[in-house]
Amino acid sequence: MRRFLFVVPPLVGHINPAVAVAAELTGRGHRVAWAGLPGLLEELAGPGAGIHPCETPRDLHRPPELRGVAALRFLWQDFLGPLALAMAPGVERAVDAFHPDVIVADQQALAGALTAERLGIPCATSATTSAEFSAALAGMPKVEEWIHGLLAGLRGTLGDPSRTHDPRFSPDLVLAFTTTALTGECTAPAQTRFVGPALDRRPEPAPFPWERLDPGRHTVLVSLGTANTDIGDRFLTECAAAVRERARHVQAVIADPGGVLDGTADDAVLAVKRMPQLALLRRASAVVCHAGHNTVAESLLRGVPLVVAPIRDDQPVIAAQVTTAGAGIRIRFGRSDRHAIGAALDGVLTDPRYREAARRVRESFRAAGGAAAAATHLEEFTASIRQGEPGTP
Repeated sequence: MRRFLFVVPPLVGHINPAVAVAAELTGRGHRVAWAGLPGLLEELAGPGAGIHPCETPRDLHRPPELRGVAALRFLWQDFLGPLALAMAPGVERAVDAFHPDVIVADQQALAGALTAERLGIPCATSATTSAEFSAALAGMPKVEEWIHGLLAGLRGTLGDPSRTHDPRFSPDLVLAFTTTALTGECTAPAQTRFVGPALDRRPEPAPFPWERLDPGRHTVLVSLGTANTDIGDRFLTECAAAVRERARHVQAVIADPGGVLDGTADDAVLAVKRMPQLALLRRASAVVCHAGHNTVAESLLRGVPLVVAPIRDDQPVIAAQVTTAGAGIRIRFGRSDRHAIGAALDGVLTDPRYREAARRVRESFRAAGGAAAAATHLEEFTASIRQGEPGTP
């Protein structure tokens, strides 16, 4: 029996895969604890989870208009850096109380990796997005240099200044929740293990009007994730209009937490505050989304092709991976109207090549092993530590 401390940021898409791996480890008899934002962790990891609270910056609101380099600057300067500084004391308290054999640190919870190296605790990286493997900043050397400067500053405050590796990548084990069938050729370090999506066993929201789904029409899911509800009104409205123009053979389920479509839903458009996404994907013919890594991975794990409209952060990188793999069509979030959205929908619904490519990615995901494979790699890592063998398992 070993002890694993998961350190996660206050981001649903980063916590859910870790929850699946933690459940697998617990089922094998290991002890698991969490360091992060208590309320969110209680909701996602369950009320019985061992949670060690960490502080987060008080104001993490991002101006909705930020895009491109401005959004990247906010991500690092105003979110990831302050988040690491705020979480670090809580992570250290969690270590003192739980005595982990291994810290499993999310790439965006830098306090986990830096605290681990300062205290000499073995650390594995949880990479819930493949964007860091894409060399997306290769054409922006000044931005990349600026990020490395921020990381060096955080290391000087929270970590071991004598270490030289990038703290986003454990030198021993990186768990990537994707496969090269989606990422293509990438710059992942040698210690990376591609395990595919790890689906947590979260309860699906209820109720849902299953009786209103028409088996004679294509079911299309539309979702912009949990972090884009303040900027998606126009896009959701245009998606609904595109579906209504195809109502004879298409029906949409739209995640509409902000109630944009309240009072306008009909037989062609089912608007819900929250959707049982995993269950609906078993019936879906296509997904329209923001190219968030979790939604893309969950869709492709079911062999469902996508229409991707990236907004910011890692989403343009993930969208490029989808289109390069042939599993979907990319459109512009800010400019696509019902005609562009409809044309993309027609493409993924009628051209069999998109579904065939999605199924190829699906097979690679299934072969990778998901949460079970991630748990096995962590067990092998701890075994190598006990034997005094440095490096990857």
